[in-house]
Amino acid sequence: MTEKDKQRVLIIEDETNLAGFVELELQHEGYETAVCHDGRTGLEMALEEDWDVILLDLMLPELNGLEVCRRIRPVKDTPIIIMTARDSVMDRVSGLDQGADDYIVKPFAIEELLARLRALFRRIDHEEEQRAQQQPTVNYRDLSIEKANRIVKRGEEVIDLTKREYELLLFLMENVNMVMSRDVLLEKVWGYTSEVETNVVDVYIRYLRNKIDLPNQDSYIQTVRGTGYVMRT
Repeated sequence: MTEKDKQRVLIIEDETNLAGFVELELQHEGYETAVCHDGRTGLEMALEEDWDVILLDLMLPELNGLEVCRRIRPVKDTPIIIMTARDSVMDRVSGLDQGADDYIVKPFAIEELLARLRALFRRIDHEEEQRAQQQPTVNYRDLSIEKANRIVKRGEEVIDLTKREYELLLFLMENVNMVMSRDVLLEKVWGYTSEVETNVVDVYIRYLRNKIDLPNQDSYIQTVRGTGYVMRT
């Protein structure tokens, strides 16, 4: 694994000995790591940088792990594995309900954590392959999306989008002429069925328009007042 290919892991854990041990083991396995010891700093790092996975303790100073997870999810879909000494069903359900992808109960063997990481990355790779195989290219007017390699073009010009912008545009282009409410977009693109601030959608629509629209021309994405958004033929 080269430096460029290294998967990045953020460890948010206030037990310094455990955090240091996990970090060393992950580095030995070829991962790039960073550690922080409180929830507020961990949240800032999670939102400011791109990570392949976040290992998140529940019992953290400043901001507990459930709240960190809850605040990450409206903005990013980075995979999260909760590390917790709490092993009750309700604690695990609470973590998963807030958007965590998996959990591991302390004390755990490092081999188990490594196996869960590998399983998580395999699942993500498989889901991306499945999505790409369903329909290799999606077109709308002069916009095209090559799903296999996640390339967005306007004509021959490649447009650089973030992962969330890409998923939002793809969903709208796969549902042309269907008006999508903000709630539906939150559920389908962000993965939330619980109530989240719907202005997150408006912010990302604005980001998208700034990147795909041409000056002095109608936007590709139309606003349906009081409802949501649509791409019409």
